Amino acid sequence: MGKEGIRYAAKVSFDKPASEQEVLHNRWHPDVPFAGTIKNGEIVKIECVDWTGGQIKNNDSADDVRNVDLTKIHYLTGPFEIETAEPGDILLVEIQDVQPFEDQPWGFTGIFAKENGGGFLDELYPKAAKAIWDFEGIFCSSRHIPGVRFAGLIHPGILGCAPSPEILATWNKREGELIQSCSHMDRIVAQPPNTTNVHAGSASSDIKEKVGKEGARTIPGRPEHGGNCDIKNLSRGSKVYLPVHVKGAKFSVGDLHFSQGDGEISFCGAIEMAGVITLKFTVMKGGVKELDMKSPIYIPGPVEPQFGPGRYIYFEGFSVDEHGKQHYMDATVAYRQTCMRAIEYLRRFGYDDYQIYLLLSCAPVQGHLAGLVDIPNACTTMGVPMDIFDFDISPHVKAEKKDMGSCAYASS
Repeated sequence: MGKEGIRYAAKVSFDKPASEQEVLHNRWHPDVPFAGTIKNGEIVKIECVDWTGGQIKNNDSADDVRNVDLTKIHYLTGPFEIETAEPGDILLVEIQDVQPFEDQPWGFTGIFAKENGGGFLDELYPKAAKAIWDFEGIFCSSRHIPGVRFAGLIHPGILGCAPSPEILATWNKREGELIQSCSHMDRIVAQPPNTTNVHAGSASSDIKEKVGKEGARTIPGRPEHGGNCDIKNLSRGSKVYLPVHVKGAKFSVGDLHFSQGDGEISFCGAIEMAGVITLKFTVMKGGVKELDMKSPIYIPGPVEPQFGPGRYIYFEGFSVDEHGKQHYMDATVAYRQTCMRAIEYLRRFGYDDYQIYLLLSCAPVQGHLAGLVDIPNACTTMGVPMDIFDFDISPHVKAEKKDMGSCAYASS
């Protein structure tokens, strides 16, 4: 039992690799064996490793980010059998708490190399880089991005229930069709099933082989179950309503974040951490039909960093790219431009572009879709909280360029 009398549904070990732990898995598949059972209405604690399974270290080199093995991710804890849950039910998951491990009070933010993972701005920033963040209670700061301190909006990046065989086949079909239709692009647009480094908990070798051949990668969120949605406001006190597709639900969770900005733009853009999450589970019988649910619903909790009225500076972006090319109502192009406007502005204070890219990925920035009605330009905005800096970044104050050190880079 935990100190408060709450049971641990799963514990992880740092003495052996994530790939050898039976409570972890890294593919979505209905045949991954249960890692434990949770009663309907029960509150439990679940321990999670960081999403890479410990590949990223607390040091001043980004070689580990450059060389990260993306066939191993994400390591999720589970799947758990939720008693009485059946296909067609809704699993209500209440996030009561998320905390880093006491003996691991740090996390990391990374920019992946363009040739190994990339990120939202990898055309402009192709090199690997990282920042280590130290936790002090609810606050964090980084030796790699000085002059910044903020409270974390701590949350899980991934939670969801296993797909049915039919839903899994749908995922693989439509993502396979996308890969084929985009074969002309100089970019990976989706990751198909991959047998390399597949981990299926306590599965037998036959089941593990099947999971490798058929299992969906955990990289994208998907409408049928949620999964990797990286919603920063799905934090403490939140409620998320997940459709159930298999008997027992087979719920899994992982990819814990100390903080994240809207968009998590660098791909490894939250403050990634290992830790423990406290969850309450309630089964809503027949809820999918009752709510006509096609994708998860959530209600945010009451916990969020407060900066007060007028304490954000907002940057705008439109559907005109950095080459001056006009796009039609393209919100993705617009948000890239929004990010660039913020980076250009914060350069004035002495940060380099990679430091700012890391910061905008993990700080509690507010990303908004401002307008989708004024053809041909979608308008997006990013609000940067001014009070995370220990100096004034207001537009009316003359910028003083300081020595802001450096984030961690990969060796050449």
